[in-house]
Amino acid sequence: MGSLPSPTELAGKIDHTLLKPEATADQIDRLCDEGARHAFAAVCVNPVFVRRVADRLAGAATRACSVVGFPTGATPTANKVDETRRAVDDGAAEIDMVIHIGALLAGSTEAVHDDIGALADVVHAGGPGRALKVILECGALNDEQIVTACGLAERAGADFVKTSTGMHASGGATVEAVRLLRAHAGRMSVKAAGGIRTLDDALAMLDAGADRLGASSGVAILEGLKDRPAG
Repeated sequence: MGSLPSPTELAGKIDHTLLKPEATADQIDRLCDEGARHAFAAVCVNPVFVRRVADRLAGAATRACSVVGFPTGATPTANKVDETRRAVDDGAAEIDMVIHIGALLAGSTEAVHDDIGALADVVHAGGPGRALKVILECGALNDEQIVTACGLAERAGADFVKTSTGMHASGGATVEAVRLLRAHAGRMSVKAAGGIRTLDDALAMLDAGADRLGASSGVAILEGLKDRPAG
């Protein structure tokens, strides 16, 4: 990036995230408090904590975000729809869904499209400004499959394409994947997630074309700005 973003600008691009299965309610409360204090874009959690997050963030600019079909995506569409509807009812303004990766690899593109589209309908019916982010798990796909998935997500009404869950053996976000998504996202935004732990990681992803970052180290990333000369 030509110049460093301000702390406010950078925070507004970060989804402050805690998706570990061992996360406790106290840790989620702390995540929310950090999210509101730093004005992160969203606090992203597992579905069981969505209502807690939405209640704790009431009145803050930071939005509640839930994952769906996480982390494998290998969940029937009807179940993903129910999970999404519950999350929206509980106060989620953003949903990060995982595609059915196996269907994409098998060439069942319409199944992937319909899976995304069903969730997009539920999210957008929840009210204006709500967003569906589609996790592609780029490390498990080749470039052609990533490009195909971008087209399916856009056609199905998604708002973002996202690099990865951060849970897959193939790894997390890469600069190359973000650039590929940016080149083929069309009207959609791009979210990079997985392994973004430092200010340099964050700046590299933003420079590659990411509009949003998913990170459990959001506070540390912002702290990195303090010791970095501007300009």
